Amino acid sequence: MKIIHSILSLAFVVRKRSEYTLSLLFLLNFWLLFSCQNIQMENVCDPNGEAYISTLLTKIIFRDKSSHCGTNLSSLNPRIASDGSLWTSRTIPSGNWVSVAHGNGVFVAIADGVGNTMAATSTDGINWTQRTMPVGAWWISVTFGNGLFVAVASSNSTIAATSTDGITWTQRTLPAPTTGWQSVTFGNGVFVAIDISSTRAASSTDGINWTLRTLPVAATWWTVSYGNGVFVAITFGDSIAATSPDGINWTQRTLPSASNWQSISFGNGIFVIVADGSNTSATSTDGITWTQRTLPLNRNWYSVTFGNSVFVAIAYNSSIAITSNDGINWTQRTLPNIANWYTVAYGDGVFVAVSYGSSSAASSP
Repeated sequence: MKIIHSILSLAFVVRKRSEYTLSLLFLLNFWLLFSCQNIQMENVCDPNGEAYISTLLTKIIFRDKSSHCGTNLSSLNPRIASDGSLWTSRTIPSGNWVSVAHGNGVFVAIADGVGNTMAATSTDGINWTQRTMPVGAWWISVTFGNGLFVAVASSNSTIAATSTDGITWTQRTLPAPTTGWQSVTFGNGVFVAIDISSTRAASSTDGINWTLRTLPVAATWWTVSYGNGVFVAITFGDSIAATSPDGINWTQRTLPSASNWQSISFGNGIFVIVADGSNTSATSTDGITWTQRTLPLNRNWYSVTFGNSVFVAIAYNSSIAITSNDGINWTQRTLPNIANWYTVAYGDGVFVAVSYGSSSAASSP
């Protein structure tokens, strides 16, 4: 036991030095595993039970005062990936932020509005810097793929833009839409954009040169995503969806209800869509067969994303977020403040949410 006391003393000395804590913990647990497997102490979480000393040592080093018998490393070390449960208020330059994406180690947000040139970047989801788009437009959606950010503009525009870093942008040209390009995504080496109210879609392998494609029916196409080898586009206020293996050839599909479907994401082998102004969601493994689900609350669910094996959805004009590991069972979470939370993304172990018409942002962890 003298050895253990010596190790504990050393742990207290270095625990404030975060760069050494994880290494020390690993070495201590390794030693305990092979030298003290049968040593047990009173469990601080359950006085009537027993716990291995390595568990208690972990709690001591991380100063974990919680009632559980483990340590929530994600809340104690910012390098541990987030599970979307705890959020911290951040500040972004004030704007009508409508879309955020992550790539090349940076988050990029774009804002809408007539003649708007605002964008913003952050390498950590905490500190944001305002950037400038190449031309004033109604920027509506941004995605990342193949080393490139691609943004598209709505409101009867053919304007798009590309950037490798979210800072320097180059204007590009989309095929002429009927109403306006609404959403862009990337998958399997292809960028795909959809028009909000027509049968028009477009595809590009480089984000620069675009080819007009045809959706199966004219509808209010709202958002598009990629997963499991297929592109999936969904409509707002309708039960119509469409799938494509290549972004070129599209097949009409049917959603469970004519809801105000707002956002789609793919992860853990499943697509999840959420609806505005309801407690309705739906899931599908292939984008073809959908099952309607129920969210914990009736809210304006504006955006859903996936990261670190967790789906996270946020609600507009609220302080509410929800998380799920399977897209079926959801847990309510709390955002730092009431805001028009509009879009959420994940990257490098961090979830980032930004709001519309304000400087409110949030990150988890």
